[in-house]
Amino acid sequence: MRVGLAMLQGARHEHVQALNAAAAQLGCDLEIVELRRGSEVDQRLDCLVLPGGESTAMRKASRSESLLSALFSWMEAHPNRPVLGTCAGAILLANPGEGKRSFLRAEISRNAWGRQRDSFEGNVSLSLETPPGGSVSSQNTPRDQFNHQPLPVESSQNTEDSSVFPGVFIRAPRFVQTSIHCIPVAFLDDEVVGVQDGSYLALTFHPELTNDYRFHRWLLHKCYSSDNS
Repeated sequence: MRVGLAMLQGARHEHVQALNAAAAQLGCDLEIVELRRGSEVDQRLDCLVLPGGESTAMRKASRSESLLSALFSWMEAHPNRPVLGTCAGAILLANPGEGKRSFLRAEISRNAWGRQRDSFEGNVSLSLETPPGGSVSSQNTPRDQFNHQPLPVESSQNTEDSSVFPGVFIRAPRFVQTSIHCIPVAFLDDEVVGVQDGSYLALTFHPELTNDYRFHRWLLHKCYSSDNS
């Protein structure tokens, strides 16, 4: 399975760690393709991850190598292939810009929780069906060629048998609640913080900063269960 990971900004390397852990739990082979240029967006990719970060900075950083436009074109060409967008990635799904229509039937508001100092953690309840996963050994990912190593992630107090997920909200966006015309799958109290629209899963929080890999298992499992055209 070939997973494309947009290496624009944000917790990209933490997504690598989470994807590898999810693949180990599911017992599947995985190749992560790090995407930095539009020319690297391969039509053979099975799925895609749009990580968090700062959406405006991501758009500017993409211009010289046309990465975002290539990613959006790939999504338009392969609407059944799954995509996971987290935080800024969810903003890009809802508001791709460049004259392209939204990939989500929902609107989103940038930085709606406030500034960086207003970031917080909270228990998120889930209604998303995810494949079960066994235990996985602690990840010890070495530094890469750019001397980057994923942040250490503390073990969650919640178990994956629970309907509660440890949500990490960092300068997070918010869905405009009255605009949601797709399936809500994650809730912070009564507010929708995650939606599924066909093969697209958009979360306003950061699952890659936890040891709970349910969303990454969903992505990999979706590759097998979907019509991957």
